[in-house]
Amino acid sequence: MTEALSDSQHRQTTSQANNTKLGFWFFIGGEITLFSALILMFIVFRVIHAADFADFRAELNMPLVGLNTLVLVTSSYLVVRSLRAVQRQRIRSGLYQLLIVLLLGTLFVGGQAYEWAGLFGNGVDVSSTFGSPFFIITGIHGTHGLIGLAWASFLLIEYGTGSMTDEHPIEIFGLYWHFVDIVWIILFSLIYLL
Repeated sequence: MTEALSDSQHRQTTSQANNTKLGFWFFIGGEITLFSALILMFIVFRVIHAADFADFRAELNMPLVGLNTLVLVTSSYLVVRSLRAVQRQRIRSGLYQLLIVLLLGTLFVGGQAYEWAGLFGNGVDVSSTFGSPFFIITGIHGTHGLIGLAWASFLLIEYGTGSMTDEHPIEIFGLYWHFVDIVWIILFSLIYLL
């Protein structure tokens, strides 16, 4: 009887985790639509105002943003390591790596804020041809980064107090964080490299 109950509970937990994951993929689909529209807007602005973009690009802090990109990619790698540790019941190791993700994510968002401050300091107007789409698209991305930081903080508290031991919450967070990372790589390529 206990085995049957335990088996039933396991199936129910697995079913809930799969439903959550499926629902989250639908959410990511909506986010892809949002960022696709923003990226398309930026491409149209770039094609129509190619000369203005060259002037705008000269204002960007490429070394800072390149380093910032490396920081974000590294944090994504550590999310994978954190998930693997929790799957192996090495919660402390998973927490440590998630803490580093939080620190690197904070560094990334801080780096973006620093770049924005530099652009404002150089007189880049928010309503200019490229100021407007740049600040909109990087601002929305930065907001997603802040949401990820709040989520990582919540997970640290929950796993740290023992309220969570299951890997599914970190797995869902990882999907979100990797999405934020992939969007940034696309934005970095579009705005800073191409």
